[in-house]
Amino acid sequence: MAVAFLGTHVPLLTLLLTFVTSHSYSWEMAIPVLVIALVATLIGTAATLYALHHLLIPVILTSTVLQDYLNTKTLPELPTDFEDEAGTLMANTSQTLHQLDELIHYIRHYDNLTGLPNRDLFCDRLYQTLSPVPNQPRLVAVLLVGIDDFTGASHAWQPETANLLLRAMAQRLTTCLGSTEILAHLSEDQFAIALTDLPCLESVIKLSQLILSTLAKPFALEGGLIRITASVGITINELGERQGVEPLLQQAHMALYRAQQQGRGQYQFYCPEIAAQLQERLALENELYGALERQEMRVYYQPLIDLQSGELTAVEALVRWQHPTLGLVSPAKFIPIAEANGLIVPLGEWVLRTACAQSRAWQLAGFPAMRMSVNLSARQLEQPNLVDMIRQVLAETELEPAYLELEVTESALMVELERSIDTLKQLQGLGILLALDDFGTGYSSLNYLKQFPVSLLKIDRSFVQDILSNPDSAAVSDAIIALAKSLRLSITAEGIETEEQLEYLRQRGCHEGQGFYFSRPVPAAKLTQMLESCSQQVQVA
Repeated sequence: MAVAFLGTHVPLLTLLLTFVTSHSYSWEMAIPVLVIALVATLIGTAATLYALHHLLIPVILTSTVLQDYLNTKTLPELPTDFEDEAGTLMANTSQTLHQLDELIHYIRHYDNLTGLPNRDLFCDRLYQTLSPVPNQPRLVAVLLVGIDDFTGASHAWQPETANLLLRAMAQRLTTCLGSTEILAHLSEDQFAIALTDLPCLESVIKLSQLILSTLAKPFALEGGLIRITASVGITINELGERQGVEPLLQQAHMALYRAQQQGRGQYQFYCPEIAAQLQERLALENELYGALERQEMRVYYQPLIDLQSGELTAVEALVRWQHPTLGLVSPAKFIPIAEANGLIVPLGEWVLRTACAQSRAWQLAGFPAMRMSVNLSARQLEQPNLVDMIRQVLAETELEPAYLELEVTESALMVELERSIDTLKQLQGLGILLALDDFGTGYSSLNYLKQFPVSLLKIDRSFVQDILSNPDSAAVSDAIIALAKSLRLSITAEGIETEEQLEYLRQRGCHEGQGFYFSRPVPAAKLTQMLESCSQQVQVA
């Protein structure tokens, strides 16, 4: 506007200045000339402003729609009747904004790894499906598919391998579904499926079974085969209910958690009892924090008996929680919680220190020296200072390393195989005995077993409990005993409860046993009485 003003008014001002400073013209002659010049200038200014406004219309419109897009995310509808450079700018701006909006929509609503809808888009689509017509809710099933022990298994993979696996899973899940189902990738190891046209419950079961069998097939990735299992949690939005999306996802998550607790490759429907169990778990987790400081933890001891001589040769230290109001809490309830939240690390160190101190106290009291067996968890094996901590505990309690036996499970060792083997070798170098617990329930590979510097195998109680009635359990137990003998390893059977089980294992050459047949886990004072009784029997003999 300033340019237009200067361009049209400078000539008029120059003319006026010329008439004022010159004495050659009379005012009668000058005034008409000035009026004519002023009118001509105003007309020229108006014409110039009109032309400028016409030229600036594309720029003004473009600026306005850009501001609207930033404020309201409304895509522009710019006119297309401008054919000059400004019109080209408008067309390019409109096209760029549409492409940008599509990109933003994709980033916001789709998973970058698998290309599937993310949680936000899944929830939005499911919400639209739940009640398309007022007072007419539909029967909808939500399935949550989770990889079993993904965190532990992924430690052994390269990051790109895990990504390739998730992409392959997404493709396989897609092949299991029809056009009306909604599939989404919610988190690293979880996929969600919504069945929006559910004819009957049997169709949910069939789909769950199809998903589990499809994912159980090996994945060919990077020149190798990877096998996984998955579990499925299921919830149903029954007719007449008006639930939101989040409650359904929460219920499916509870059902998935329950399915994974029951074992690998399971599916589980949500029921109120599951919610009650999870509430109990959350309450226990809250109270578990600080239980060690409040001195609510106890160490119980279970004898290990030589099956040939009947002598007490070792004890296993087992942690118990003496809750002030709930009484003695089962380890099956609080140990998985401690494993999940990391409390198992300080708790395991406390058990180790307490057990070593008790073992040394029995020696100083004059009882025969025996092995003290203590469990090591997967979380403890991951600690970089584990060996130094154990060395320090042995020094503080003055217990000889040869009287300490550490039990580890196959699954715990497989989290980081090379690191686990190195840790075991360092512990063996200290003179500590090592036992492989729950043998036969995990990988049970000779290739792995020959790498582990263990001196003892423990037959899991699941085989012992039906060893007389189940030919498979008997065959597995016999094979483990034969394997241990061929590798010159000691063998201990857990969970012996009857004389018949004891006799069967004794005849097969099993070295050691523990279980309720001999004694339940008992406090240190009770075991001291047992040791005194054993000593008296030896003296009498």
